Parts: sequence; C-alpha cells; structure tokens
Amino acid sequence: MTGAWWAIAAGVGFGLFQTINRRAVRGMDVYVATFMQLFISALLLAAISIATEDLAVLGQSSIWAWLNFSLAGFFHFFIGWTFLNASQKQIGAARTGSLIGTLPLFGAVIAALTLAEFPTLIAIVGILFIVGGVYLVNYASIRRGASVGNIEGGASGPTGWRSLLLGLAAALCWSISPIFIRHGLAELPSPILGVTIGISACVVGYGLALAGRNLRAPLAAISTDALVFKVIAGLLVGLSTWARWVALDLAPVAMVLALSLVSVPVVNVLSPLLVGQHLEQVTAQVWLGSALIIGGSLILIFLG
Repeated sequence: MTGAWWAIAAGVGFGLFQTINRRAVRGMDVYVATFMQLFISALLLAAISIATEDLAVLGQSSIWAWLNFSLAGFFHFFIGWTFLNASQKQIGAARTGSLIGTLPLFGAVIAALTLAEFPTLIAIVGILFIVGGVYLVNYASIRRGASVGNIEGGASGPTGWRSLLLGLAAALCWSISPIFIRHGLAELPSPILGVTIGISACVVGYGLALAGRNLRAPLAAISTDALVFKVIAGLLVGLSTWARWVALDLAPVAMVLALSLVSVPVVNVLSPLLVGQHLEQVTAQVWLGSALIIGGSLILIFLG
C-alpha cells in the first residue's frame, strides 16, 4: 500500500476516533482522558511491535533515533492530544476537526524551513482554500461569541476567536512532530517501533505529571459510559497514528498532512449521530467550509 493510501486510512481512523472521543471526554477530566488515550494506544502499539518486528534493532539504534522519536511523541501525544481533548470538550468535535484543517498550513511552512519541501504557487492557493474553510466553519460561532461549554451547561470557557486557540495549538503540534519522525526513521526505519517509542515515553511522563496533579486535587470519578468510549477511542487512535507514521515514511509531509483531512467529513457525518445534534450542529455552512478544506487539500496533493 502506498503512502497516500496509508494517509487516507489514518484520516478515516482519526475521524472515527474524534467522534467517539468527543462522546468520551464529555464525562471525563481532560488530563485523565489524555493519559488513558496514551496508555491504551501504547499497549496496542507495543503488542503490534512485538508481533511484527525484530526488537533486536532497538538495541542497535543510536540515542539520536530514540531522542527524535521521543520528541515527536512529546509534540504529537503529550501536548497535541491534550489540546485536542480540551478543544473537543470546549467547542465540540466538528469545529475542532475543522481547526485540524490548518495542518497543511503549519506543516508546509515548517517543512519548507526544515526539510526543504517548498510549496508551489498553486499549493499556496490550496492552503488559502483550507484557511478560508476553517474560517467559514467557525464564523457563526465567532460572531455570537458562543462556546459549546455553555451549551452543555458546564463552566463557561473562552469565546470568540479565543475559543479556537486549543484546536489550532493541536494542529501546530502535529505539524512539528513529522520533523522528528523523519529524522528518527532515517536511523531506525520502522514506523511501528518509532511510534511505540514515542508514545511509551509520553505515557511515563504523563503518568508522573498526572500523579503530581492528583496529589493536589483528587480526580473526578469516571462514568462507565465514558470509560467504554475512551477505550474504543484509544484503540482507534493508536491504529490511526501507526498508519500516519507509515505514511510519513513513504510520502512527502505535505501529502500526508493533507490526505489525513478526510477525517473532516467523517466527523461531520458521525458526530451529530453519536453525540447529539444539540451539541454538534453541523449546518450547511459547516459543510461548505469543510468542502473548502478538502478542496484545498486536493489542490495540495494533485496540483501543488
């Protein structure tokens, strides 16, 4: 299977994950949700590594390969997944999914600066389509200064443009991680071992951070419903992340980031069904903005 197909598989899986994860984080503390996500995914990826790879190569790899994979995990999992869970809890899966659409924008700039993968003029047009789509999806919410946290009856969070910051921060982190993935795979050409190293390092670090937080403030109880959905979400995102790392080993960064955006329509279709239309209001304007995001991604792939 080519890098493009791996990227599409990652996008579909990530769309399913976002929808199910949105249902889970409604009843969970953001930091506990992120740790569970990390822990479940790490177990799955470790099992796949043991079953499919020669683990002896780990001892033969340099410290730089381990360091690059750990840094990739830090940006993608430790920070990025925390921002994702917080954004979904605050503004919902559909709007957060659209903000992930800024990945090619951040990714193209970073790849040009660090990997010499410069966007063409037509690629820049595609990026502008994506940014325009993100704006259109979020325009109504920005104008009325609303936050999904208010709709759910929880504590009021940031409104207007500030409500977009968490989702944009997640996209930025996921744009940075491919730099370290590329460098790590150059020394240890095994995406599954690389992603397992990265996520395992984050499990240890996040567990220590969460333990310290728990000493200061007891964690809220987790409902059975939230726990079940979180386990499913953790398995899905583990598989999707593996597919994304394989794609990054086989295809240019910009292509992988763009094709992964098939997650946007997946979230738009499924999130109102699973979470409820009162919380996930996927209107015609949201669909039009999503179409611009996907259209810009196609321009990046086939013309850029």
